[in-house]
Amino acid sequence: MWKCPKCGRTFKNTNQDHYCGKTPETVDEYILAQDEEVRDKLQSVRAVLKEELPDAEERISWSMPTYRKEHNIIHFAANKKHIGLYPGPEAVAHFAAALDQAGCTYSKGSIRIPFSKELPLDLIKEIAAWCRDTGNHA
Repeated sequence: MWKCPKCGRTFKNTNQDHYCGKTPETVDEYILAQDEEVRDKLQSVRAVLKEELPDAEERISWSMPTYRKEHNIIHFAANKKHIGLYPGPEAVAHFAAALDQAGCTYSKGSIRIPFSKELPLDLIKEIAAWCRDTGNHA
């Protein structure tokens, strides 16, 4: 068992990714709680999602920014070494080749965009539109 030195929670895995402290209530609060060098990247992802999903409600769900319209459409989050995008397994499978080309790693339902890579904003926009238009949700 591993105990987080910041929040005191215990986890099965050493250095388990988690959100320390009180869950943010707004996306602004979430972004402000992140390290300064990550905030601009999160704001860029947020701007693309807001543009592509103007009718979706922006909220916090599962302790991360989420866009929702009847169902959760897509989530995103800051992690230690990457930004996570969570569009669901069907979207990840559909966009696998484009994700490979962009240098992103992925697994069932999640996409990892390393901080060292440029954000593939056009691809993020395309994924969000596909999730909205197909009904395949996070």
